[in-house]
Amino acid sequence: MEISYEPKMLESSAQAFWEEHHSFEAKEDLNTEKFYCLSMLPYPSGELHMGHVRNYTIGDVISRYQRMLGKNVLQPMSWDAFGLPAENAALQKKLAPSQWTRQNIADMRVQFKQLGFAIDWKREYATCDPEYYEWEQWLFLRLYKKGLAYQKEAEVNWDPVDQTVLANEQVVDGCGWRSGAPVERRKIRQWFLKITDYADELLDNLDGLTEWPEQVRTMQRNWIGRSEGIEIEFALTEPQEGFTSLSVYTTRPDTLYGATYVAIAADHPLAAKAALDDTAIATFIEQCKHLKVAEAELATQQKKGISAGFNVINPINNEAIPVWIANYVLMEYGSGAVMAVPAHDERDFHFAKQYQLPIRPVLKANESEWDFDQKPLLTEGILIESAEFTGLSSKDAFNGIADRLTEQNVGRRKTHYRLRDWGISRQRYWGAPIPMIYCDKCGVVPVPENNLPVLLPTDIILKDPGSPLVTLEEFIQVPCPECNGPAKRETDTFDTFMESSWYYARNCCPNQHSTMLDDRAKYWTPVDQYIGGVEHAIMHLLYARFIHKVLRDENLLNSDEPFTRLLTQGMVLKDGAKMSKSKGNTVSPKDYLEKFGADTVRLFILFASPPEQSLEWSDAGVEGAHRFIKRVWTYCQE
Repeated sequence: MEISYEPKMLESSAQAFWEEHHSFEAKEDLNTEKFYCLSMLPYPSGELHMGHVRNYTIGDVISRYQRMLGKNVLQPMSWDAFGLPAENAALQKKLAPSQWTRQNIADMRVQFKQLGFAIDWKREYATCDPEYYEWEQWLFLRLYKKGLAYQKEAEVNWDPVDQTVLANEQVVDGCGWRSGAPVERRKIRQWFLKITDYADELLDNLDGLTEWPEQVRTMQRNWIGRSEGIEIEFALTEPQEGFTSLSVYTTRPDTLYGATYVAIAADHPLAAKAALDDTAIATFIEQCKHLKVAEAELATQQKKGISAGFNVINPINNEAIPVWIANYVLMEYGSGAVMAVPAHDERDFHFAKQYQLPIRPVLKANESEWDFDQKPLLTEGILIESAEFTGLSSKDAFNGIADRLTEQNVGRRKTHYRLRDWGISRQRYWGAPIPMIYCDKCGVVPVPENNLPVLLPTDIILKDPGSPLVTLEEFIQVPCPECNGPAKRETDTFDTFMESSWYYARNCCPNQHSTMLDDRAKYWTPVDQYIGGVEHAIMHLLYARFIHKVLRDENLLNSDEPFTRLLTQGMVLKDGAKMSKSKGNTVSPKDYLEKFGADTVRLFILFASPPEQSLEWSDAGVEGAHRFIKRVWTYCQE
């Protein structure tokens, strides 16, 4: 034993021993209880930050503890290597994204090894490897044949500068989060996966995920948003071409007598018809294309609208009520139309006040002095001013009004979901190509499985934002698989959530080249302990749960859920703020590893805060952890 504590020499010696003896390589052993520990795969940005250190240190401690209990432990590493950040960085540095990404992976691998994590490096791969995304393309073709993958025209947020579709969360004050350009609402053809076919199972199975944080389960329940309601037909007083009625979904038929107008989305087909003969309506619709589109912003932005110039009939009382085009109604939710009850809905109330529309209470308030001109009553209650349903509770009136509408053939009970099918098309270069071909004679044709993978050209140096694939003739031009005539490849690439939705399973058998997964994946999955940030609580985790069920139904996996236990670690803060390059408050592990060693950094990370809570970075705390380790070293020598 060395007389003084020399972390650099000690740690490099231990790491060399582990590498020489393959200490952390996992093998399938049916006679030993398995334990699969996984931290969310990192994006290869080039340099580790303390968030990485915290995430993987927590996983490493759990892995080592389970190994000490005698379990057969797997802790792998892979890289989430596709995506827009690599494109933007490569554009700035005048490099090919593949070159930038591969160099970053090499740099980060060295840093991970310096931290001494017990990782099975033989299973390492990057999601930009053709050997990986080949099977993603294969799965897409399977889903296409089963009707679970389809193409349709959909309205999207389009950034005219970056030349790409943006998610709602990437639109800030009506502008692109990166370019700052006003976002346009465009209709383009996109590919979708029918995640809605699994909505009930995704929702119901949450009850069995008892070792997930309740916060995450609640967020997923709300995102799926199953509700029981009524679809009601409001007949147009003057039928228009292609329309005799407006279909409206509501969970509150008990308030139907209080409906004083119907609101439709700016991109509803009837709004487009109204705009043909009215320049004011056309101008309003154009303005709506640049409004905020994230739901949180929709709830708080000023309610704006314009009269559509026609009326519909409320089927419960045969009253004619006006139709308005409103900026708070989205086409992608329900039918793009809502029945507006200003006395009992907050958004309807503010809109009605803005445009002096009637506010008609149909529920009795508990407070005798309730002023419906000041605020709506949002709770259920006892009906008033509702003909023969007056005096009933909201629950009884729901059933009574539903039965009445059904008998009259103007309504039907319906289960509705907030969840929408997953749009997987991205108009970007650095992603896995979608394996479809367009032929003027044969239409949309899938790439034959024996022609997979459809390789992404990797030697492209970007000159401008936008995908170079759309003008790359050697990529686009291809013979049609059916008629052998001239045809063109799809130039959209997969959403990078596609790669991260199944990597945990491929970690089990990364050297399998004849099929997507083999029985090793059935042995190791589900993941026993999954670790990552709560920011992934909805999209990544929901998509991974969906793809897991798809793989199960393809007999490639034999469990219902991908992750048994979930730990969402807190952020690493400095001076009370989240570390970020834009704030200039990041702390690089490199300097601390050089000065104090990996054990000191890991010890501080573990003891400074419970894993689920935020951690405030402290140089004094790191120094204290180092002094503690030196005392332990001295004690062992003595």
